[in-house]
This record gives sequence, structure tokens and C-alpha cells, in this order.
Amino acid sequence: MSSHLHPMLNVAIKAARAAGTVINRASLDIESVRVSAKQTNDFVTEVDHAAEQTIIDTLLSAYPDHGIWAEESGRREGKGRDKGHVWIIDPLDGTTNFIHGFPVYCVSIALAVNGRTEQAVVYDPTRNDLFCATRGRGAYLNDRRIRVAKRTQLRDCLISTGFPFRPGDHFQTYMQMLQDVMPKVAGVRRPGAAALDLAYVAAGFADGFFEAGLSPWDVAAGALLVTEAGGLVGNFTGEADFLEQRECMAANPRIYGQMANLLGKYSKFASAGDKAAVRQAAAIAPEAQDDPRHGSAD
Repeated sequence: MSSHLHPMLNVAIKAARAAGTVINRASLDIESVRVSAKQTNDFVTEVDHAAEQTIIDTLLSAYPDHGIWAEESGRREGKGRDKGHVWIIDPLDGTTNFIHGFPVYCVSIALAVNGRTEQAVVYDPTRNDLFCATRGRGAYLNDRRIRVAKRTQLRDCLISTGFPFRPGDHFQTYMQMLQDVMPKVAGVRRPGAAALDLAYVAAGFADGFFEAGLSPWDVAAGALLVTEAGGLVGNFTGEADFLEQRECMAANPRIYGQMANLLGKYSKFASAGDKAAVRQAAAIAPEAQDDPRHGSAD
């Protein structure tokens, strides 16, 4: 830990590294890890629970009156003068990757003070990459200052996303979004850990990111990394209110506007006309797939 960092960020880093140790130890024998399904294709492991408890114990040992909002154990209110401090925790973002041995997952910890994210840590235990930020002090990767990429044309950009994987995730609508985005960019990637996707936008490894169906613990830390690295984060229309809206988009300011032009019609905040057009296109898509005149590609 570093003496020049905010004390609360130092504690968050300590918690993230401790959780990373739990995760790395378990990754040596993944086949012995107990896995259960919260719902179809939505998994949780004993490692998620152990890592989360390690994080909570570390945070509360330093700040016992702070609140907790964690993916697996839920919410507990803070107390007294510290009631407005809430730690938002995803102990293992990318659980499906983890249980398959696919090395793209991370720990995500953010501190919100009176509803505004002030501290952020995203830790990749497979690479020992530590992304962190304090509001107003910039974003860092392993002590090196990071900035969002400088590309100005969407056609030159690498964009990351996440695919729908749960029942009711509006698969056809997501396919429409990809159909709109893919021809207009240099490439689309789906790594499978939203917090790490946002950290990569902050570091300039990807130019932009969008995904629907996300929870606050998926995006709280990564979003502060992006804004402290000079980028923008919001919902698909570009508005800044996104944390609990289950849609997130991030990029540098020039690319952000171009992405909003593409994705805005898919937002829950889109106009009634845009929403109707999206529903109509989604209804037509399955019929087109069933039409034998469309044939099949080998």
C-alpha cells in the first residue's frame, strides 16, 4: 500500500488483494470448487462467498460503521456518522470464466459516500493488475497514471460488451444492437467481466464499452476509473444516471457521443417511437431467420 493514496483506498486495495489470494488459491484446483446456479447460466461458487467475506472483514475491521452492498450477501446499513459510507462489492466478477479456467475475472470494490462513488479498486488476480482511483485524483494501473484512448472515429475503435445469458434478457434486441455496432467499428470483444471491461476502457486498452442487465456492483468501481481517466459513463442515451438503471456505456468523450447515437434507441429512456421501432424489428428478426429464402452459411 502507498502512503500517498487516500486511506480508504488503501484499505480497499488491501481487501482486494486479500480476495485475490483466495481466488488464486482456488484457481489451482478449479474442479474441486463447489458451484451452484442462482438461475440459468448465473453461477456462484464457494470462492465468491469466501472472497466476499474476506473483503467485508477487511473493510469493517478498519471502518466498522460503514455500510455494505455486496453481490452475494446483500446490503447492511451503516451506523452513526458513517451511515453515508457504503462499500459496493463484487468479489468475483466473471464467475463463469473462473469456473472454466478462463483467466478473465476480477475483484471490484467501490466506496460511495452519500450516493457518490469516491474510491474504486478493480483487481485482476491472474495478472496482478491493480486499477484504482480516488475522485479528483486520477486513475492508475499499478502506480502508473492511465488515460482513455484518444481515437476520434468509431470505425477505428475496439469496443467491448457483454452478451445476454439469463432468461428474459431480450436476446433479439441485443442481436440488433450488435448488428448496428459491429459494421461501424474495428472490432467487438466480449471478455465476460464488466468491471474489467470498464478498467480497460480507462486504461485505453478498449475504446468503449456497453452492456445491459448490469448491477451496481458490476459497474460502480469501473465507472469511477473511466471518469478519472478522462472518459464518460452513462446509460445508452448518454445520460449520467446509470448505476441502478441496468444499462451502461463508457468511452472517451468523442466516441461516447457516437455510441449514444447508435445505442440510444435501445435505452429504457428512449422515446416511445424509438422503442416501438426496436420492438418491431425484434419481432421481425425471428421470422427472417425462419424464412428458407435466407438459406444458411457454412
